Amino acid sequence: MAVQTVKANATLKENVLVETETRGHRLIIDEPENLGGTDKGMNPVEVLLSGLGACQSIVARTYAEKFDIQLDAFSVELEGDLDLDGFLGKSDVRPGFSIIRYTYHIETNAPEERVKEFVAFIEKHCPVGDTIANTVEVVSEGFVIENPVR
Repeated sequence: MAVQTVKANATLKENVLVETETRGHRLIIDEPENLGGTDKGMNPVEVLLSGLGACQSIVARTYAEKFDIQLDAFSVELEGDLDLDGFLGKSDVRPGFSIIRYTYHIETNAPEERVKEFVAFIEKHCPVGDTIANTVEVVSEGFVIENPVR
C-alpha cells in the first residue's frame, strides 16, 4: 500500500477548549480546571496516551488470529511523566513526556512464549508507538491571517 495522508483539524473554541475533527468525527479536548480549562474533555497529553493504547489494542485485535491467540480480553494501562513547569514556562525543561510506561492486560489461554512474540509484534507494528518512539519531522507550513469582513 502506498503512503496515505491523514488529516485533522483543530479549532480553538471558548477558553482552552478545542474541537478536533477528522473524517467527520469530532473530539473535544480541554484542560482540567487547575490548568485553565473547564474539564469537558481529555487534555492533549491524555489524548496522546489514549491514542497509543488504542493503537496497540487495534494492532492486537487485527493480528491475534495470525499468532493463534484468542483474545478473551485486552486492555492497556498507560501513564506518562511530564514536568508542567516546561508547559507553564517556569523553567527550561521539556514540556512533553519524559517517559511513557504501559502494561498490557491480556486474557488468553495462549502459552506465554507465543504471547511474548505477539506483544513484540504489537510494539513493532503500532503506528502511534512508532511515531512517539522515533524522531518524526514536524513541519509548520506557515499561517494564514483571516480578517473578518467589517
